[in-house]
Amino acid sequence: MTSPQISSSHVSLLQDHACLVVHGPDRPGLAAVITSWVAKNNGNIMSLDQFSDDPEGGAFFQRIVFRRPGLARDLPELQADIAGTFEPYGLQAQLTDRSVPKRMAVLASTSDHCVLELLWRHRRGELPVTIPMVISNHTNTADDVRSFGVPFVHVPSQGPDKSKAEAQLLELLAGNVDFVVLARYMQILSDDFLEKLGVPVINIHHSFLPAFIGAAPYRKAKERGVKLIGATSHYVTKDLDEGPIIEQDVARVTHAMSAADLQARGAYVERAVLSRAVQWHAEDRVIRHGNQTIVF
Repeated sequence: MTSPQISSSHVSLLQDHACLVVHGPDRPGLAAVITSWVAKNNGNIMSLDQFSDDPEGGAFFQRIVFRRPGLARDLPELQADIAGTFEPYGLQAQLTDRSVPKRMAVLASTSDHCVLELLWRHRRGELPVTIPMVISNHTNTADDVRSFGVPFVHVPSQGPDKSKAEAQLLELLAGNVDFVVLARYMQILSDDFLEKLGVPVINIHHSFLPAFIGAAPYRKAKERGVKLIGATSHYVTKDLDEGPIIEQDVARVTHAMSAADLQARGAYVERAVLSRAVQWHAEDRVIRHGNQTIVF
């Protein structure tokens, strides 16, 4: 298995390139079955990553990128053929056209560092996505977001009853996006909202959880005398901050740094971690397996 690609250059959306992601119970010969299907359908494999967590009754994971002339035209036929080929082996498979960027909506609150990082990386061509909208429960980032040519929508969310705000969010998002990113969106999403939304949601938070849960985590970390700070990006589930982890990173800190210094360094780590998680998800590099992820 190779390490995920951490790119700081332009991400290509390649015509006639497909990404095939397959996972299921491991057994002898699966790699041959999958690559034979690619060859049978005139595909030329460009890259292949696979992993088995246990060759004796474990789980198998594979990601293949291949070139196939006329892919966009024949994609529905190829997707239909996948089921008949792989289901007898108990495998789940997803085939996507790499020339089609995923639609990513961003939810934010008052902190701007994560949302602006995503918009900047998108403008540089580093994220293979489109951004149809940024939604926030505050308006302080509106001008900055619009300067990137991205629509900004204000959806207030105050008080214990979030049903009105969530109804507005669903009206904007449902059926219009492929995934949602919480770029320091400081609101808890209900189980009902997540179920109705029906697409993956990616979150970012400081890695002090649960030791420094609640308000002012960097002040609490300073008081505790921590030597490392970090950030975690994960998929959102009904269990708050307990979803499958996509990416994490840390930075060393010292006794000489103030709480504001810790917060500034933490914001830097948060931006980097979230950007990598978004890129890997958009490139179909992340396979969810229970409450874990396999990241190719």
